[in-house]
Amino acid sequence: MTTLENRPDSALLVIDMQNDVVASAHDRDRVVANISDLVDLARNAGVEVIWVQHSSADMPIDSAGWQYVAELKRADSEPLVHKRWPDSFEDTTLEEVLAARSAGHLYVCGAQTDECIRSTLHGAMTRGYDVTLVGDAHTTEDLSEYGAPTPDKVITHTNLYWKFHRAPGRTGGTVNTAEVTFRG
Repeated sequence: MTTLENRPDSALLVIDMQNDVVASAHDRDRVVANISDLVDLARNAGVEVIWVQHSSADMPIDSAGWQYVAELKRADSEPLVHKRWPDSFEDTTLEEVLAARSAGHLYVCGAQTDECIRSTLHGAMTRGYDVTLVGDAHTTEDLSEYGAPTPDKVITHTNLYWKFHRAPGRTGGTVNTAEVTFRG
């Protein structure tokens, strides 16, 4: 029900599943396996897989830490969007990539839940997209020593509030990997 005209298709966004980002992430291996399953499901359904990759002074482009984890393989034909801000749309080519593919409904997975995932969820909805969070396919590191909740609680809270998120003409939602049925 996106508010974007002529955008009937879906896309899977795989956000920041990079070596340094998920090195100490909560439940890393299970999340990586779920994302791998989502990528296969999307490819088999003819749904675009869009890879988003963060860089910074601490994680420069082409460094070992900047690389996607070895378990996830981007096909040469799949777009790679470079970003420097938490919201995957901010100062990137993501909107152009999605528009060229008629995508109006996004499925979001990756890292980190409390920064880039949340920022991208909200950024997408404010730009007119329907946005589904894949609840067992995102993760974050433990920042509780700085006053944040533990990662399991950050993930659970994000899944809960996004499940019921709505805006005029747009819907949010949370599903687990096994429940994903892409609409192409």
